Amino acid sequence: MGLVVTVQHDSREECEAELDRLCRDYGMTPTLAPTRSFGTNRWMARATPTAPAGEGQGRGA
Repeated sequence: MGLVVTVQHDSREECEAELDRLCRDYGMTPTLAPTRSFGTNRWMARATPTAPAGEGQGRGA
């Protein structure tokens, strides 16, 4: 598995805002929308780098 970035915050709104910032500033793609984590009771979201265009590149290649 390639790079996965996880964001955790106390509120859904903070988690979503940080996920949006990562995607915008670093060209990432959300892979898990903000979801409450059972273990910590915090909000968690995930993103991965956006796959580059072209044959034989990116996820699933």
